[in-house]
Amino acid sequence: MFLLLTWVVVLILVVVLYFRQNYSRFSDYGVKHFRPLPFFGNMMRIILRIDNFGDDLDRMYDGFPEERFVGRYEFLRPITIVRDLELVKKITIKDFEHFLDHRNFTEVSIEPLFARNLFSLKGQEWKDMRSTLSPAFTSSKIKLMVPFMEEVGEQMIRALKKKVKESEHGAIEVDCKDLTARYANDVIASCAFGLKVDSHTDENNQFFEMGKTAATFKFKQMLMFFAMSACPSLAKRLKLKLFTNQTKEFFEELVLTSMKDREARNIIRPDMIHLLMEAKKGQLIHDEKSTTENGHNDQDTGFATVEESTVGKKQIDRVWSDTDLVAQAVLFFIAGFETISTAMSFALHELAVHPEVQDRLYKEIKEHNEKHNGKLSFTAIQNMTYLDMVVSEVLRLWPPAMALDRQCVKDYNMGKANSKATKDYIIRKGELLSIPTWCFHHDSQFYANPKKFDPERFSEENKHLINPMAYMPFGLGPRNCIGSRFALCELKFLLFHVLLHMEVSPSAKTRLPAKLSSESFNPRLEGGHWLKFELRA
Repeated sequence: MFLLLTWVVVLILVVVLYFRQNYSRFSDYGVKHFRPLPFFGNMMRIILRIDNFGDDLDRMYDGFPEERFVGRYEFLRPITIVRDLELVKKITIKDFEHFLDHRNFTEVSIEPLFARNLFSLKGQEWKDMRSTLSPAFTSSKIKLMVPFMEEVGEQMIRALKKKVKESEHGAIEVDCKDLTARYANDVIASCAFGLKVDSHTDENNQFFEMGKTAATFKFKQMLMFFAMSACPSLAKRLKLKLFTNQTKEFFEELVLTSMKDREARNIIRPDMIHLLMEAKKGQLIHDEKSTTENGHNDQDTGFATVEESTVGKKQIDRVWSDTDLVAQAVLFFIAGFETISTAMSFALHELAVHPEVQDRLYKEIKEHNEKHNGKLSFTAIQNMTYLDMVVSEVLRLWPPAMALDRQCVKDYNMGKANSKATKDYIIRKGELLSIPTWCFHHDSQFYANPKKFDPERFSEENKHLINPMAYMPFGLGPRNCIGSRFALCELKFLLFHVLLHMEVSPSAKTRLPAKLSSESFNPRLEGGHWLKFELRA
């Protein structure tokens, strides 16, 4: 009995010492952080669903206002959260080579479709893939996909009009997250995979159901997501996956069969499958910048557009496997399905609760529609100033990606955490840092009255006042979002179609004021994204 008691005491001491050692990473250097709980670190409020991800970031960011960076423990893993914009600039641009990669989630042997995509690739492989794919996302390529977006928008409006006309009161309640997910699904089906899908009429089609499964992170998946990042060796041993085998097989068959069929029948369609086939042959070439007849930069799809760096413009001679190409197609799908539909649902919410903004935007849309005889084009969308102001402000107030993550690939001196710190903090190779987009976008230091929806921030008179480093809906530096032009174009097309035909207002189910839900890792409003749709007179 005494021997057993001794071993129990020894075990407890070992565990206590382990946690004390593990959770001393920040305190040894004077880096402020909240007290971690054993094993859970600073994750307990998210696990118990007390906070949503935005609240959790705010708590860290606002809790230590004098710090250049603070600490946070995701379970056992230390994460450095950067609060200083000058340091953000160094990390994402000047000293980018120290922070080349994103965090690890899974192994190629376990989940190749996630491990081999552009987001997950590392080092030189990422640079090569970025250079390979970059020409596929220029404005000239996006222009060719505009007819597909137009077709999808028209079929969405037909479905909405039918429901409104069949309703008793000439109005319907719409779950806008479901509406925008179906629109985004059909756009990506057409623009990426060459499929004609109508998810508003055929509500349970296989493509849409697979999209929901692949792109929606529910609470269980969110915890697995953090666990895989915090304990990668354990995740590898347990062979944890984010995608089911059914999802993997569906996309593999879809992409490879399409490629084989097009090759055999010499079919050319200006979509992502075609561009991936061109990339495999090394025949994609990066377009030089050009200007339109109005003098606008042809590459610029709006204020939020991010430019490609020299990393993405290098010519490379590399052969990619079929798995690599399928992985990119799946990434396009997830990004197109989830992040864009999220931004669109928040845009509709803000227009519904700000009728004066909606009215002004409708007038601009109506004028452009009449001017171009009902024919929507890339150039017409590009020239709609107020539409860009509205979209830019939506992406500031409700950024779909609330934080940027980077993994340190070689030791880096972060300097002192604050004026009282005595030692420089060296972030070690393999450690992670986070740049809280959500917090910078809501900081009164950079935006007056930051919680107010105000498109005037992005007017010609005011937009020069915005610190470009404090606006990052599509990331910063060479590892920014490769699809910003596609995303902005799709978002604007949806708003154009909806507002031209529908008046949007709060419904009985709309919860005001808007607050993010803690039930999902993806940004969602408490009570859902319900609004009332009526036909315009």
